[in-house]
Amino acid sequence: MRDQNSFPQIMILEPGKIALDLQKMGFLPKVSEEYARQVDSITLKLRNIPLELKPVLQNIPVLKNNIIFGKTSSSNQIFEAVIAGNKTALDNFCNRLKKSGEKPAELAALIRSALEKYARKAAAPLCPGSHRLPLGERTLIMGILNVTPDSFSDGGRFDQIDKALDQAHRMANEGADIIDIGGESTRPGHARVDPATELKRVMPVIEELKKDSSFKVPLSIDTYKVEVAEKALSTGVEMLNDVWGLKDDPRLGKVAARFDVPICLMHNRDSTVYDDLIADIVAELEESIALAQNAGIKDENIIIDPGIGFGKDLQQNLDVMLHLNTFCRLGYPLLLGTSRKSMIGKTLDLPADERMEGTAATVAYGIAAGADIIRVHDVLPMKRVAVMTDAMIRR
Repeated sequence: MRDQNSFPQIMILEPGKIALDLQKMGFLPKVSEEYARQVDSITLKLRNIPLELKPVLQNIPVLKNNIIFGKTSSSNQIFEAVIAGNKTALDNFCNRLKKSGEKPAELAALIRSALEKYARKAAAPLCPGSHRLPLGERTLIMGILNVTPDSFSDGGRFDQIDKALDQAHRMANEGADIIDIGGESTRPGHARVDPATELKRVMPVIEELKKDSSFKVPLSIDTYKVEVAEKALSTGVEMLNDVWGLKDDPRLGKVAARFDVPICLMHNRDSTVYDDLIADIVAELEESIALAQNAGIKDENIIIDPGIGFGKDLQQNLDVMLHLNTFCRLGYPLLLGTSRKSMIGKTLDLPADERMEGTAATVAYGIAAGADIIRVHDVLPMKRVAVMTDAMIRR
């Protein structure tokens, strides 16, 4: 993982949350709210910028009245700032930066890259195998099939092959667009299993579904292990879902590229200690995206997931939900997996099998915030929530 205190980062702030972000940077509420009221264009947060560039930014007149400087770290020789402007003003700002020297030119390139991602739309459909799933037209439903004895919500319910096959067909009939098969629990405190054990759990189900000509739904394999991915993809599985975002084993990226399948890169980490929660998650997702690109994975095959319930406590999970649109601005389809998770259980003080309404609330909110795919246990009711939410917002 790269040093979050040294690598320059550019984020596009959500319009409705600019004042909140400024307060987290140390500005007084009155100053933050006044600045946010004046902003009617694109707002960039510049983080971990070399201190030597501060006078350069201060002397560029294009945005002189629309840049405010935040924390400065003399020990790390970095600072942060917020800049607002329309596309033309920001283009002119970048042009002036580019002419101001090598390091200002590098900063200009980072800003332009962020703006390009902001403008990019997922025009192409998601294509697992021969399937074409429409991104942006409607919310896609990924059904969860855990063939494990110890998953937090449904452990042991589908670890018998007949029960697993029945559940796969049930989810397909209820409207699942993708079915995600997992052979290792990733609940908090879980014990890792070896590839042979994981394969023994998932492969009989995969093989039976792929032999069944009546089963038409594409399959995803939920794994971070190269051996499991290789076997599943060679048997016809059309998608990968990696809860470590290629950071547990970067070789998995080469496998995804070779089979030319979509891959979901989830944010995950071993610690809940962050310097700046949303900015750090964005930076760490960008690391996963870079790993995917360097492995040869096409941009149209990359999906991102902010990782609700992974490396985050309750308040951090709620903050991530509040900033979902920030992750959409990275320019990739967003998968949201909140189904029955502890964030809901702790908020409502309910066990896993009583979290339907809480899940529905997160699904509706997530879709409104820009999620493209929802990963759920209860396909039929969440499909209905998605269809209703889509009817209101995808118009």
